[in-house]
Amino acid sequence: MRSMVMRVIKLSVLMLAAAALGGAKPLIGEPAPPLQMTLIDGTKLTLEQLRGQVVVINFWATWCGPCKRELPLLDAYYETQRQHGLRVFAITTEGSVPVGQLKKLFAALRLTPIRTLKGRYAPINNSIPTNYIIDRAGRLRFAQAGAFELDDLNRELVPLLRESPPADVAQQKLSAL
Repeated sequence: MRSMVMRVIKLSVLMLAAAALGGAKPLIGEPAPPLQMTLIDGTKLTLEQLRGQVVVINFWATWCGPCKRELPLLDAYYETQRQHGLRVFAITTEGSVPVGQLKKLFAALRLTPIRTLKGRYAPINNSIPTNYIIDRAGRLRFAQAGAFELDDLNRELVPLLRESPPADVAQQKLSAL
């Protein structure tokens, strides 16, 4: 009984925290909320550093059947589209998976694993997989729970990958040369 009460209290606190952040689901078409990712190797990245690229953030779990099908699809899609400016990041929703196990899994994959993510991004309605897509200009273009199929990836990503980077990003790249 006591453990049930504690779970209800924890869930209530989480719901209040999500409400204080303005809800768990950022608005499509609006600037994407800021984020900071810590990758498995310890590297830190912000959304601003990824500007000019199309970014997919995937929430998954080891026990999730749809995730087990989606992760290899995302990996293969990333491999074919990364030269066009695609970045795919995956974060497990479980804190119980040791980093060593994740490193072994991601050694076989090309997409980028995230250890922690700070920002208004989370599984939508506590559902996994959940995916977010952010365009080259930093606008949120997609936020949904559910696994991608190949047709979904093509429909959502190909038009964004065909867009030119914002002028300020293109100019920064030229200046860096």
